[in-house]
Amino acid sequence: MADYREAPLASRPKTLDPAEYFALSPAQRRAEAERAALRAQLKRQFQLQLNDPRRAALIVDPALTRWTYARTLNVYPNFRPTPKTSLLGLVCGVAPLLFWYFVFKTDRVSSLSALWYAML
Repeated sequence: MADYREAPLASRPKTLDPAEYFALSPAQRRAEAERAALRAQLKRQFQLQLNDPRRAALIVDPALTRWTYARTLNVYPNFRPTPKTSLLGLVCGVAPLLFWYFVFKTDRVSSLSALWYAML
């Protein structure tokens, strides 16, 4: 940690602050170690389930379930119709359809009128 230099426009991360890092009480260090052990145990259990060659059932990952719920069923907290998003939807959704309609319409009209004048 001695060779760490702070960036000019960013503060030192809390994990690298010597006053915060070294001034932990034994109870805080024990709680942190217990949390790390629990995370490691859950990770190992998930990896064992994932790599089991005789697995018959699906593995349910609660984090993935929460993420899927947030992205599909619970859309309003993640997307709100605002003037900016409405304009973006208009520009990206409706404008290309109108553009290509007018391109093909004018192309068809010009080719039909040229054909009509060629027949006369």
